[in-house]
Order: sequence, then structure tokens, then C-alpha cells
Amino acid sequence: MIGLISATAAGAVARDRLATAWPTRTRVYDGSVGDAVRAAFAECEQVVCFLATGAVVRLVAPLLNDKTSDPGIVCVDEAGRFAVSLVGGHGGGANELAREVGELLGAEPVVTTATDSAGVPGLDTLGFPVEGDVAGVSRAMLDGEPVALDAELPWPLPALPSNVTYPAPGAAPTIRVSDRALEPGDREVVLRPPSLIVGVGASKGAPVDEVLGLVEDALREAGLSERSVAEIATVDAKADEPGILGAAERLGVPVVTYSAEELAKVEVPNPSDAPLAAVGTPSVAEAAALVRGGELLVPKRKSERTDGQPAMATCAVVRRLARGRLAVVGLGPGARDLLTPRAKDELRRASVLVGLDQYVDQIRDLLRPGTRVLESGLGAEEERARTAVAQARRGQAVALIGSGDAGVYAMASPALAEASDDIDVVGVPGVTAALAAGAILGAPLGHDHVSISLSDLHTPWEVIERRVRAAAEADIVVTFYNPRSRGRDWQLPKALAILAEHREPTTPVGVVRNASRADESSRVTTLGSLDPAIVDMMTVVTVGNTATREIAGRMVTPRGYRWQEEPK
Repeated sequence: MIGLISATAAGAVARDRLATAWPTRTRVYDGSVGDAVRAAFAECEQVVCFLATGAVVRLVAPLLNDKTSDPGIVCVDEAGRFAVSLVGGHGGGANELAREVGELLGAEPVVTTATDSAGVPGLDTLGFPVEGDVAGVSRAMLDGEPVALDAELPWPLPALPSNVTYPAPGAAPTIRVSDRALEPGDREVVLRPPSLIVGVGASKGAPVDEVLGLVEDALREAGLSERSVAEIATVDAKADEPGILGAAERLGVPVVTYSAEELAKVEVPNPSDAPLAAVGTPSVAEAAALVRGGELLVPKRKSERTDGQPAMATCAVVRRLARGRLAVVGLGPGARDLLTPRAKDELRRASVLVGLDQYVDQIRDLLRPGTRVLESGLGAEEERARTAVAQARRGQAVALIGSGDAGVYAMASPALAEASDDIDVVGVPGVTAALAAGAILGAPLGHDHVSISLSDLHTPWEVIERRVRAAAEADIVVTFYNPRSRGRDWQLPKALAILAEHREPTTPVGVVRNASRADESSRVTTLGSLDPAIVDMMTVVTVGNTATREIAGRMVTPRGYRWQEEPK
């Protein structure tokens, strides 16, 4: 919950804007400012104060404990010009909150955390539990001091600065990626990846302490860290078992369940007749831990009771290998303000970027220092797709970029044709060329519409012509991608001629070149007047249907409501 506190009328106006925009995330604190700050500090994960930073510093100073438990605090000035991350930049999420508040209120986010200012990922912001000298190792990264990366487990990490390298003799500051129960050394940070799956079986009514004690003993004796446990896995029949749910809650992990049929198919070293009779599978603990693959580190073991009664719980521990991550990112038509926030986040999350050289140049400044860039020229689409998938299979966090929406005549298709289920794939939508051009032209896509590529490099012309003819006969607005190049100058006239068999010469046609870019140009002409010579590969051509009109220089296709029909 985000506490909102203001002292003036102007602050209350901005406060109420946040409360209206985030009704489920915020709580307004009224009354004395001091009392409000103290109450919000105790009750909320984050606080936004519409007060001077000096006043907030004096109020919260006596309340501060440590950065792992203090709420994130953001201050917004009286004029609403700045959103200042004051306390808990990383641990409390104040840096990101300042950016969110700034975006909503039109204020400039002010973030002074060294790693954020330098574009370096904070070691305590990677989504993993972290132990050790975070400040000291972060300082070494920022100062350009050699820092060792000791990844006992390959895990997809964001880009780290070039001074962070794999272990070299004598390198003192170290970033270790490990699920082992080791203590960080001097000037060392240990990142705990969520690599451990604990399978649990339990009799009805098994006590929480018995289940939890069994899991903790198994991890301790195997030399494994509780902080790397990703989930507790069990059979569906035990989804509501209080002992399992309670143990998971105290470990701070979710419970994942599988059907008995799924678990019965898993080969395990220690099957048993007891669970087969009880829930329909010869193994619960081992099978639930192994059902998604991995290395069995702790075979099935039973809990130990001091009262002489039979054990009521079993567990097994599996190390699940990291899955690489491939984000297929649409960059939009070119303008920076049409690049989505999600796309920016994925670019900064990636340790490897794969893309066409000219697209890489568009967003190079958004990449974190140390991002490995694999770029190539036109015509190498399939090679880029293979490269991106291969990098993800090596456990990397990869961003594969394309213009517009990556799923529309872009990189998503060849990449997904190459990828299998051994990597995680995320699609990030972007503003397509058809939409960008449509917004410039007016509203040509107001009713049914279709996009057709006129490039016959990968699609036979016979197929393209059949699609154009179908769109013409169906009276659908058509947007032509890849309409004309130096080596392909006859396809566009041929496609226009097919449309002209079914539409009047006065049908509006929009021509947009380099939509949203600095050298953007556009015009509205007609099907009978369009000169194909003005069109090239950077152009999108939109041909209206029989209802499309030019109104005040704009293309408009009616939505078809009866109240929009012209009077008879």
C-alpha cells in the first residue's frame, strides 16, 4: 500500500490525482502531518509526501531502521515539478515509484542512487535475495575496479559493466551466484537464484512444524540455502493441506501442485506403495520435485518424530537448471515516445541484444553498460533469429528487436519457429507501421482492414495476388507493407490495378513515408491519381474501401453505425 500525505491545497490536488489513478494501491492520510507520516511509515510499504524534503527528513529520521525494512519514500514539491526518491531507493522501491509518480503527474523523477544514475543494475534490484557487501561491491563496479563474477549456476542476469568478468586470480570484489549455504566473504555478494524445488508429501493433519523442520533439515544437511527455494511442489490432493501451506508461507514461497497422473509418469529412485494407495501415484515428494526436470540433490527422506509415531511428511530437493529468456521486442515506428515502457524495461533487462544494425542504433542509448550487442544487416533475419535463440539456450537474458510490432512482418515469426520449449519467450508489442500511418492519415482503419506485404522474396506472387484480389472483392481497407523497391517496381501497380477493378478512381489513398520519424512525409491522394514512383520501402500505402472519404484532408472510414449514414 502507498500512503499519500499532503499539507497544502496544491499538494492535496496532486495527492488526489494519485489516489484516483491508483485506487487499490493508495491510502490517503489526513490530520496532522507528523501523525500522518508516522502512521503511514508504520502501515505502508511506500509513502508519497507532498511536502518539502527537509520537512520529511526531520519527520522520518527518528523512524528509520534499515534499508531492507524501511518503506520507500518519495517527496513531491509544491509546484509538482519534481518527484524525489528520498528513502529506500532500491529496497523500498522509491526509485521506481518516483518514476511512476513523475509520469502520472508530469513531474521530473529525481533519483540519486549511484547505480541508477550510472545505468548499472543495483545488485539488490535483480529480483533475487542478496547477501553480503552490496554497497562495497557496487562501489567497485561503479569505480571501474575489476570485479569477479563467480556464477556457480548459469542464470539469466541483466548486463553488468565490462569490469565485471569471470573469476580471475587476485580479483577481490566478487559477485557470486549460488544456491549453496555459504557465507559471503570480504567484499563479496552472493545472489540467491530461485533454483531449488522442494517436493513434499504429507499425511492428513501433518503439523506445520514437522513439515517445515523436515525441509529445513534436508536443505541444511545438503548445504543448500533456504533463500534459493523457489516453490514447494506436491500432489493436487494435498493442495489444501495446512501443514504444507503453513511451511510454504513461513518459507515465503508458493505451493505448486500436479495431478497424480502427471506424477505417476515421473521416474523416481524411491517409489512406494503407500502414496500409490493414498493418492494414486507411487511418488509424491520426488516426483513433484522432478516433474519439470532437474537434478535430484536430496532423495526422498522422511520426517523424524520424537513421540514414536510414524513420520507424517516426506520431502525431496531438486535443482532446476535456469532457463534462458528471449524477449521479442517491437520498437514501434521510430519515434522514441512511441517506444512502450515495457519495451524499454526489456531492453534494460537484457544482457544480450540481437537486431538489425539500424534498429540497434535507434535504442543503443537505452542499453545498460556491458550489454553485448550482436547486430547484422538487411537480409539476415533468419540468422538473427537463430543467434537470439542460441544465446537464450545458453542461459542468457536476450532481447531480439524489430521495428513496429515484432510479430508483424518482423522477427517474432522466425524466432518462434526456431525456439523450442527449453527457453522462456516473452513478446513485447509495439506500434505497427499501419497504425502509425493510420494516425497520421486520420482514421482510415475505422472499419475492417487487412495488411498485405507486396514483397515476393519469401511469398510467391501468385499467393500475394490472390490475397489482394480477395481483399478487393471483400471491400476491405488495405494497407500495403514493402510496397516497392528498386528491384520490385511492378508489384504495387499490379496490386492497385486489382483494387481498381472493384473501387472507384476517387477512392482515397494515403501514402506515409517514415511515419513518426524526423523526415516523416504524408499525403492523401486517390486510387486513380497515385503515382507509384513516389513510393519506396520506407513507405506504407493505405487504400480505402468504397465507404472511405477524404474529410478536411484526412482519410476517414466510417464505423458503419446507422446514425453515421449520410442523409438520403
